[in-house]
Amino acid sequence: MNKALKLVIVSSLLMIGFAQAEETETTLNAHAAGYTAGFTCSAVFNGNKNMEQIREHELSGIYSLIAERVRTMEPVIDEENQWVRVAYDEGKRERISVWRPKLGCVDLPVGASTDDAKLVADPYSGKAAAGKDNGEPWQQRAKVNAINDNPELESVLQQAFTKKYGSGARTSAILIATPDEIIAERYIEGFTPETSQRTWSVAKSIGGSVIGAAVQQDKLELGAPAGIANWSHPIDPRRNITLENLLHMASGLDSNKAGNRTDRVYMGGGLVSDTATVAALEVAPGSRWKYANNDTLLALRALHERFDTTEEYLEFPHTALLEKIGMQHTFPETDWRGDFILSSQVWTTARDLARLGVLHLQRGKWQGEQILPEGWLDYISMPAPAQPPQGAPGYGAQWWLYNERFPELPNDTIAARGNRGQFLVVIPSKNLVVVRRGYDLAGEPGFNEHDFVRDVLEALQKDPSGETEE
Repeated sequence: MNKALKLVIVSSLLMIGFAQAEETETTLNAHAAGYTAGFTCSAVFNGNKNMEQIREHELSGIYSLIAERVRTMEPVIDEENQWVRVAYDEGKRERISVWRPKLGCVDLPVGASTDDAKLVADPYSGKAAAGKDNGEPWQQRAKVNAINDNPELESVLQQAFTKKYGSGARTSAILIATPDEIIAERYIEGFTPETSQRTWSVAKSIGGSVIGAAVQQDKLELGAPAGIANWSHPIDPRRNITLENLLHMASGLDSNKAGNRTDRVYMGGGLVSDTATVAALEVAPGSRWKYANNDTLLALRALHERFDTTEEYLEFPHTALLEKIGMQHTFPETDWRGDFILSSQVWTTARDLARLGVLHLQRGKWQGEQILPEGWLDYISMPAPAQPPQGAPGYGAQWWLYNERFPELPNDTIAARGNRGQFLVVIPSKNLVVVRRGYDLAGEPGFNEHDFVRDVLEALQKDPSGETEE
């Protein structure tokens, strides 16, 4: 065989290998159907939204890989059984998402039927839905959607619902609060304080707070190995990955080029245990910062493995954190084996996010109970040993840091940040929480939270007469 022919054969084999690595049409259709089913289910049963709102918000302006496919799909909503079905591949197959009280919707795997829904762990079966938000802990609350008596702040609030802070911005809610007062609270038409929407990666900071509650209860130790069972072989170097490495986004694991793409779990009906735990080590743990959904998923998986039953684990975020601080309209969702997808898949309200911010302002204490370790705020605000590149915010432990890199904001500003413009900003030195929710358009400049928070702070420094307060 001559060299030219060998080269052709090798090249052909390589091309076949590359082609096999790409997602098939059926897989893409399954992802699109899963996305449609999951988001429709969560928006209907977590957020009480109608199909017109869902089409406008959840199913538009989304990830380009599936956007056109999602546009053509028609979800079938079963209100009685609380599930959503979406057919694909000309009706030959379907994806199903099933709702559970307090845990939101779970996407069943490809090939599952509605009969399989009863096999999903459901510790809150029969639990009544949460009612009206009671407004606690705030002693004073600005009227929802009321004109603010500070004209400077009113101008900033109005601009937040325009393209002022980003050409692709679509704001759905703004809330500004201290531990004692809701200073301003705005929603688009059709939204109320009880309307939840997906947090995307703001969920990472919620997940980090669940880990904090577990540390407070001595269920986990930050500096100890994560202890994932799949890494337990004596020769496996992943045994050295600590819980702290995972919180710092410094596991050293291979998460492909884009560490924030976990489509198989997010919309493919895949499992955390089948995906996040199988990646190989790429660099030494702690030596590299890389934003990776799997690091968050693994931190929560480590917690899961500390419990005797999945049902106990599913109850923990609620009993240890959410219920204690009144986050009654928050739905941390899971895969179908009961692993929380707290890298992205939480549905919650602006008020519930603000409550989490207030908990951190109060250094983990709520009504006299220490829910998070006393030094938790300092810990999550401390720059991790390995940091993001310059130009981006710094990183602590599942929270972003607006430290000396951003001189227009107080140096102690931390933030939970998520796709499509989800932001929870906590500023301890100002005793202030700022929440922004949105449906920003994929591929366009989104809402600039830095500039908005800067403008809010400047406005709050002026009294209603327009004079700057000393």
